[in-house]
Amino acid sequence: MNILSNLIPQASQPPRVKQRRGIEIKSPREIEIMRESAKIVATVLKEISQIIQPGMTTADLDAHAEKRIREMGATPSFKGYHGFPASICSSINNEVVHGIPNAKKVIRTGDVVKIDTGAYFQGFHGDSCITIGVGEVTPEAAKLIRVAEEALYKGIEQVKAGKYLLDLAGAVQDHVEANGFVIVEDYTGHGVGRNLHEEPSVFNFRTRQMPNVKLRAGMTLAIEPILNAGSKVTRTLQDRWTVVTVDNSLSAQFEHTVLVTEDGYEILTDRTKV
Repeated sequence: MNILSNLIPQASQPPRVKQRRGIEIKSPREIEIMRESAKIVATVLKEISQIIQPGMTTADLDAHAEKRIREMGATPSFKGYHGFPASICSSINNEVVHGIPNAKKVIRTGDVVKIDTGAYFQGFHGDSCITIGVGEVTPEAAKLIRVAEEALYKGIEQVKAGKYLLDLAGAVQDHVEANGFVIVEDYTGHGVGRNLHEEPSVFNFRTRQMPNVKLRAGMTLAIEPILNAGSKVTRTLQDRWTVVTVDNSLSAQFEHTVLVTEDGYEILTDRTKV
């Protein structure tokens, strides 16, 4: 979830911590808690990838996510956040981010479905997103999904204490553009921990407009490249949440919560470990 504006009043659930200035370095105890919150998120996304099928609605997926997050002792991070009404963002095809689950939104064969969710556990958030090709998708859609996931890992591979955000951003951008797609620049990744969105902004393209932060062990980052098959330009629908491509092209996104270590990184939301 990539909200860059604070114009909408923040809801009271789940409990929020006042944003601190600067980048937080997590203690070993805090990292252990974040491993648990991230594990909950990874479990939910893995389950959704296994149960999704044509004929289901995005509201069905949201209900499953909220039920499972609460069963595992956590609170949905997204529900109530700046007034968002659901536990997942479900964005289909040309919808880029922040799609609102709806009982009338039926998933069909060939759809490209982005599911983004978070869990708030013992004071800390985990955050992750996957893109799912439902049934048989077009070759273009399959390539877009593959490249989006590859781009995420290209960025993660650059994570290590002493490296810089531009190292990560450049690796993502180069892979995306080499495969004929574009990076959505309106939305970025972010720090994550006590707050769902913390400093720094984790961008996916080379820029001098944001600080090129040096990575330090103990940082926890939500890295999330968003790719479009056509124009990088987006617009927000009248619901004030759902973001779509202006040219109706497909969009894909993958996200992990990642811990920076002295020797490299640890993917906290790794779905292969749940």
